[in-house]
Amino acid sequence: MNRETLEQLRKTHPTPQWVRERFQSLDGKWELNGHDIRVPYPPQAEMSGYHHHVGFHLHYHKRFQIPKNFIQDRILLHFGAVDQVCDVYLNERYLGHHEGGYLGFSFDITDFVNREGENRLTVSAVDRLSHTYPYGKQRFARGGMWYTPVSGIWKSVWLENVPAVYLDSAKFTPDGEGFEISVKPSKSWDQEDIYAEFYFAGHKAAVKLENLTTYISLREFYETLHLAWNPEEVLWSVDHPNLFDVSLRCGEDVVESYVALREITIEKIRGVNRVCLNHEPIFLQGVLDQGYFPEGIYVPSNREKYDADIKRMKALGFNFLRKHIKVEPEYFYYAADRLGILVMQDMVNSGPYHFFVDTLAPNITFKKRGDERFRKLDLKRKNFFIYHCEETVRALYNHPCIISWCIFNEGWGQFESDRIYRLMKGWDGTRLVDSTSGWFAEKLSDFDSEHIYFHNERLIPKERPMLLSECGGFGYQIQDHLFNIKKIMGYGMCESTEELMQMIRTMYVEMIYPAISKGMCGVVYTQLSDVEDEVNGIYTYDRHVCKVDPEEMRRIAKHCFDILDASCKER
Repeated sequence: MNRETLEQLRKTHPTPQWVRERFQSLDGKWELNGHDIRVPYPPQAEMSGYHHHVGFHLHYHKRFQIPKNFIQDRILLHFGAVDQVCDVYLNERYLGHHEGGYLGFSFDITDFVNREGENRLTVSAVDRLSHTYPYGKQRFARGGMWYTPVSGIWKSVWLENVPAVYLDSAKFTPDGEGFEISVKPSKSWDQEDIYAEFYFAGHKAAVKLENLTTYISLREFYETLHLAWNPEEVLWSVDHPNLFDVSLRCGEDVVESYVALREITIEKIRGVNRVCLNHEPIFLQGVLDQGYFPEGIYVPSNREKYDADIKRMKALGFNFLRKHIKVEPEYFYYAADRLGILVMQDMVNSGPYHFFVDTLAPNITFKKRGDERFRKLDLKRKNFFIYHCEETVRALYNHPCIISWCIFNEGWGQFESDRIYRLMKGWDGTRLVDSTSGWFAEKLSDFDSEHIYFHNERLIPKERPMLLSECGGFGYQIQDHLFNIKKIMGYGMCESTEELMQMIRTMYVEMIYPAISKGMCGVVYTQLSDVEDEVNGIYTYDRHVCKVDPEEMRRIAKHCFDILDASCKER
């Protein structure tokens, strides 16, 4: 496949980092409980076109035919996400069961499908917002910091045609000079040779993988061809998000992917532990990104809105998004990889929430509490959360934009955080982990992670890099751009852009600037846009109005970077 065709295909493919030429989207018109619905929008969303009661039980039907170009042996059926539990049938034959509403799953439907004629796909989903499963910020009685729930299918559904032996997955682990690639064929390794072709500086190189795990030194290829090794042209960073296309070949199977060279580390510089990207200290000037849209709730009306959000934040001086309590469709991470913005990915919370214990008390003084004192858990909830963490890491591992994982937020569903930290490091030793964002810290984490609203504190970083992982959240309502005109929410209200900027400026001057030289590694401002009742976004919910002064936001960001730079230089 030529590079131009591939770039166009990635704009529409459900998984832009794992592209086969023969695929067929099943998005579009479906039937739900006897009425038309537009997939992949959840039935609660305006974009779905579904204007009927949404109960606990959702029965989807879709009729489709197999494309004529599906000439290879096997046919796979993929779901991006179905919330919360579902059973899938094809032509009235049972395919299988899936639990959890945020991650993808698939079935080999070769023995169930009619290659000639019509097929009938049925998805029977149940969504009771069970706290046994991750549920994020969904709530039936939405309001305040809790939002409209989503049910059923909310990510893409598609078919894929593959040969008898195909690549099930590949894992890229980069460093500053090359990458380790681990491949998993669908059948025995002995049946087919596997090659990796990668493209760099106008050249193409092919490597036969002698083992299922192989290290490829990109630098050696540069040296062999007498090419200059320029970090700005080779390494991935916010300013230079370099991606290298990789074609994986296993017999007749060809998968188009990409890899980036980058490392995220904590290094001691002049006696202070600093977060480093490619061994250079970096200040994480971040914003909380919840991934909500008024027209589609969990899904924007078009993919370009992910690009637009990232570009808007970069234009304001931000280099970091905290993806909050949600796993996005794959295209979001592709956009972040391609456009160059760092991401902290939250694990999606399960378990109950109690306002006094989880929010009010910690905002007074009670920010310490041992995990052994947390409420008793049912075993299924505990095991499923750990399983979901592992699967989230597996699903997103190859995206260079992700530099850290966040396990628990403000104690929501928290248990055994030290144990899960160790598990996370075992699943992915290349990224940083924020074990307990906000409060209720235990012993193990790569950050001292704090949430501070309503006031400014004198922050004193300790041994670990300090991350102010939530702050600000100053409310400013813009008439004619409100989701709820009767009730709004923010952490202190403003009446104008000038007043909002004064509050932001004061927060940085009093709380953030002084802490950077002492070891603060980053800040996460709440939030990218308004969300439903919350009017504390930098943009309105519809993204039509920017509430802040862009030039001043860029100056604030630059001053943070300058303080870090001055603090790390030798005197």
